[in-house]
Amino acid sequence: MEQPTSLKGLDLRAEIDRLRKERNAVILAHYYQKPEIQDLADFVGDSLDLSRKAQATDADVIAFCGVRFMAETAKILSPQKIVVLPDMDAGCSLEDSCPPEQFAAFRAQHPDAIALTYINCSAAVKALSDVIVTSSSAEKILSQIPADKPIIFGPDRNLGGYLARKTGRDLILWPGVCIVHEAFSETELLKLRAQHPDAPIAAHPECPAVILDHADYVGSTRGILEYAYAMTGDTLIVATEPHIIHQMEKALPNKTFIGAPGADGNCNCNICPYMALNTLEKLYVALRDLTPRIEIEEDLRLRAKNSLDAMLAMAGGTVGQGDLGPAKVTGD
Repeated sequence: MEQPTSLKGLDLRAEIDRLRKERNAVILAHYYQKPEIQDLADFVGDSLDLSRKAQATDADVIAFCGVRFMAETAKILSPQKIVVLPDMDAGCSLEDSCPPEQFAAFRAQHPDAIALTYINCSAAVKALSDVIVTSSSAEKILSQIPADKPIIFGPDRNLGGYLARKTGRDLILWPGVCIVHEAFSETELLKLRAQHPDAPIAAHPECPAVILDHADYVGSTRGILEYAYAMTGDTLIVATEPHIIHQMEKALPNKTFIGAPGADGNCNCNICPYMALNTLEKLYVALRDLTPRIEIEEDLRLRAKNSLDAMLAMAGGTVGQGDLGPAKVTGD
């Protein structure tokens, strides 16, 4: 079939639905995607939970509206399925901060350490790791490591620092950060709290300690959503990528959700520029052409899968639950 040279005049939603059926595709959208993508997805959620949901379907194609490491994880778990990412440039600052050759050299400097690695990393770094963790599973996995065993934690130094302060464990931290969560301003957050003194603050543990110190709840995107459902008040300040607020407003229209501000006093600087690369137009083309595809060499895929399997064996019940707990943590 000859493909149109222009998308002008196409009903993109109708065309995406048509291609979803023709390709036997499942569309995944992370909470940080634009609302119009979230609203047409088959599943909306955290990265690993999405990959596991897609794995459980009989779909032939996975269209992952997220970032590259997420689509790689879907391919690791579903090698027989075609996995497409609407924009292959949709990367991640945490993944970029941790090149596999540098991580391998870092591991070599600490030969006795076990490597617990946050899922926000490339397949190649997963293959160099012992156990992958999510923000919801990390604490449970840490509790199973002997106290005298050295632990490397990467690539997010903020999440690693939070876990070290909460658990009292000494962690050898890789110096990566998420540019979105790093952008939150303590000064602006305090101004916002002064305007809404009764509103609790829910924060993602990728935020710096100066933000987490003010949080009433710290947890993953899924955990923050569940906190919003459970809270008794009517206003919540949210310190993570603001597109998650779309799901909160759909589920809880009688409550008010306010994105925590960046240094410029608004939340625009906290919109993930990588997630924003995915659009309805690019999703349509990806389903139409089945490209760009995620391809992973089989030996690398199996080594990366080993570290994911280790996480599921140690903390499978926490995946997708998102709860790091309400306790505040202070310190650097």
